[in-house]
Amino acid sequence: MDKIRNFCIIAHIDHGKSTLADRMLEITGTVDVRQMENQVLDDMELEKERGITIKSHAIQMDHKGYTLNLIDTPGHVDFSYEVSRSIAACEGAVLVVDATQGVQAQTISNLYMAIEHDLEIIPVLNKCDMDNAMPERVEDEIVELLGCKREEILRCSAKTGEGVPEILDAIIERIPAPVGDPNAPLQCLVFDSVFNSFRGIIAYFKVVNGTMHSGDRVRFVNTGKEYDADEIGILKLDMSPRKSISAGNVGYIISGIKTSTEVKVGDTITHVARPCDKAIDGFEEAKPMVFAGVYPIESEDYEDLRASLEKLQLNDASLTFQPESSMALGFGFRCGFLGLLHMEIVQERLDREFDMDVITTVPNVSYNVYTKDGGMVEVHNPAGMPDLTEIDRIEEPYIRASVITTADYIGPIMTLCLSKRGELVKQEYISGNRMELLFDMPLGEIVIDFYDKLKSISKGYASFDWHMNGFRPSNLVKLDILLNGEQVDALSTLTHRDNAVDFGRRMCEKLKELLPRQQFDIAIQAAIGAKIIARETVKQVRKDVLAKCYGGDVSRKRKLLEKQKRGKKRMKQIGNVEVPQKAFLAVLKLD
Repeated sequence: MDKIRNFCIIAHIDHGKSTLADRMLEITGTVDVRQMENQVLDDMELEKERGITIKSHAIQMDHKGYTLNLIDTPGHVDFSYEVSRSIAACEGAVLVVDATQGVQAQTISNLYMAIEHDLEIIPVLNKCDMDNAMPERVEDEIVELLGCKREEILRCSAKTGEGVPEILDAIIERIPAPVGDPNAPLQCLVFDSVFNSFRGIIAYFKVVNGTMHSGDRVRFVNTGKEYDADEIGILKLDMSPRKSISAGNVGYIISGIKTSTEVKVGDTITHVARPCDKAIDGFEEAKPMVFAGVYPIESEDYEDLRASLEKLQLNDASLTFQPESSMALGFGFRCGFLGLLHMEIVQERLDREFDMDVITTVPNVSYNVYTKDGGMVEVHNPAGMPDLTEIDRIEEPYIRASVITTADYIGPIMTLCLSKRGELVKQEYISGNRMELLFDMPLGEIVIDFYDKLKSISKGYASFDWHMNGFRPSNLVKLDILLNGEQVDALSTLTHRDNAVDFGRRMCEKLKELLPRQQFDIAIQAAIGAKIIARETVKQVRKDVLAKCYGGDVSRKRKLLEKQKRGKKRMKQIGNVEVPQKAFLAVLKLD
């Protein structure tokens, strides 16, 4: 065990995590020159295209007689629970900071997570070969943040490979070897799982105590399921089977599991014959934060959509869905996502991997609705709201948001956050003219377009990170959209009472532009309960029935107009209004 080092690389998005991993694999000779490509650990084409890591990968390297297990972490805030489990499986972390950009929001939040788990941290300055690098200034920031010595910070360029061998040496020298007893009862932490269409679900784990042998009967503690370990082994670029894996090492287990819900990240594996006393701490169910309806564009594709979502769930256990139906859109599913990026990725993968054309309703968050008889209902969909007369109070989820920016953009950023009902908790200078602002904000307000606006008003300089901060009572109302008195359930939203009138008015104006004109007037109304708060009318298309009347008595003209009016009235009673697809999407981009 003295020769094993388990470490992860943590960084903000785009600070060069995957590139640094590429160089390490190259230098240790783990990956053949012929197999080498950029972002070698990101195997989805979506990841390569966007340059983000969606699914983390673990890989084992050998360097100077030591075994190095790199447990990769996804960088985005939506996947913070997965990051926390990956960090729990390590003894050390390489903290990568971009020398051209400095410390950003996620650098700090991932760092705190690593410090909580008592990891040894190796600070690394990346992109030092670039012309606009500011190594001295960024080193000051790191020293202030970590309280380390200046000479402990390593400089490198992941692109050229300069300085990477020194990082590998530092990992061996500074990171402690794992502790654990190979002869104790088996205790393994599951930190990731992937789906293979031939072998079923493959779980990645770190052995904390004990030894696992091929063919052992094992139990997953939190789900209580038992399996045979058909194959165990270590993770190179491909899987390489082994007879046994003992304490301190990282490996995979294949046991023919077919359903993704049976393997949960953070679960503990132990022997059935000789179980461990207690599970490893920190396990929690991944909780969806953002909910949206996903509907097929053609109603006959409903079953195909269900099959696609089930297959997608095998790869992505944090996606949840249940059937629902809507008057306007027919049958579909209510899906739960970890956040907005997660939702975008699922949509993209449905389109690419399964060729499904879907329409997604306005994303919203889950609210706790307390009724007057003392009960509590969790509402993910405005249609599921109890009657107004039965509601005692509604609580909505709040987040603690951290925004790091230069002092020039503080005014506009504060205005944006306060307009989203944010409350400033504190502001402090990190270094030079860079500041961290902490806000308490409702999650529902940042769901739609907050991140895009933040990036545009700060010209891309502000970085944003958040974590859940409990529920608070809030004055929320359900805003309905009526077309000719008929409610369109797919356009209903839950919004704060102060914003309702303005939001309703903007929605009506937008729909007026988008709805095609009919042979009759269409009344577009926004309503809260029975009270109408905004109205627009799409004018009817009329034929000029007076064209043939030239001069003559006015009663002739009136008779023709009255006849037309009666026809229009009859048409309005039987006519129904089709809402085009782009109207649903436009509601998302109201501003």
